[in-house]
Amino acid sequence: MHWAQGRNHNLVSASQDGKLIIWNAFTTNKIHAIPLRSSWVMTCAYSPSSRYVACGGLDNLCSIFAVPETGKEGPKNKVYCELAQHEGYLSCCRFIDDKRIITSSGDSSCILWNVEQRSPELQFNDHTGDVMSVSIMKDTHLFVSGSCDSMSKLWDYREKKACVMTFPGHESDINSVDFFPDGNAFATASDDSTCRLFDIRAYRQVQRYANEKILCGITSVAFSRSGKHLFAGYDDYNCYVWDTITGVNTQQLAGHENRVSCLGVHPQGQALCTGSWDTLLRVWSV
Repeated sequence: MHWAQGRNHNLVSASQDGKLIIWNAFTTNKIHAIPLRSSWVMTCAYSPSSRYVACGGLDNLCSIFAVPETGKEGPKNKVYCELAQHEGYLSCCRFIDDKRIITSSGDSSCILWNVEQRSPELQFNDHTGDVMSVSIMKDTHLFVSGSCDSMSKLWDYREKKACVMTFPGHESDINSVDFFPDGNAFATASDDSTCRLFDIRAYRQVQRYANEKILCGITSVAFSRSGKHLFAGYDDYNCYVWDTITGVNTQQLAGHENRVSCLGVHPQGQALCTGSWDTLLRVWSV
């Protein structure tokens, strides 16, 4: 799932029922349902202007749809464009703006696309395992990627060269990454049952989030708007809340009946949405 930017309450979710659904998260009403040609979808994203949504998965494509006006349906929800270059499944996609999007893939690469030209601008190839997640900090022209090679890497998406920094530390696959709100640090979530906080300026790990009683993998991670809390979704059906500075587990959000597969914080900071294999999205007041 992914929240729309700005002050509206919309979010987009993708499921293996073969639909991309845009919701009003506060009323829980469905606004639009977009049928997909491939039901094996793994990621979705809202563009910053909320004019477009994107998704991808085992079809190796990034499919972008124009969002119809409220109360109207588009011409049979025709695909605005399909971006084809990856040789493996699409694990994550995030817009920079309406004209550019970054995708990550099981082919161990990330690609920066020109959406209007339907073509790749840059390809980033330093990982040695499936790239599972990306997070973009547009103000600094940087993005971070997390991979099954247990490394996270920092890239400048303006330059065609090797990554800016590599951050080791995890002992298993990295499933999710998220920038700290000020862009000077980022968090990672891994199958080694830990989340970690890496500081870009210090070029090192500065905090580790783990509990000896929580021994399952972590699928997703996101910061609160202030950065005080780190939300993480786990395979044990729960979302745990960590104090970013102290590393203490402050809260457990229970309610899902299967693994929490994704989560995201509203851009204005007042809500957290979690998605699960139990087919539900839950919105929590934070």
